[in-house]
Amino acid sequence: MTITNQQVAEIPFLRGLYKDDYYPDHVVDQGKAILLRLCERIEAEQPADLPALYLLTAAATEEFNALEAVFEAAGSEIETVAREEIAEGFWFVAKAYGFTDADVEKLISGRDW
Repeated sequence: MTITNQQVAEIPFLRGLYKDDYYPDHVVDQGKAILLRLCERIEAEQPADLPALYLLTAAATEEFNALEAVFEAAGSEIETVAREEIAEGFWFVAKAYGFTDADVEKLISGRDW
């Protein structure tokens, strides 16, 4: 599926992680793919309200939870800088799709990182 939201199509998700050698690009690519899949789901399912959005972001958060092991296997981890960058990605997605009242902590409430 092609993302139709122009803001989302143009954003360089996880840019700060790509700039830091501590985070392997091939693992960051997987994180970026999680955020893009979230956008695709939002466009396909068109959540009507925040609870519906939070269900979608919960699934994406679980994917990031699983990605933590991949970061660790590559000699990295989802630590403070990465947590902030990932949370910023979720917040951007919520805003881009009109959910400006979303609570970033609720967007990623199931996180293990």
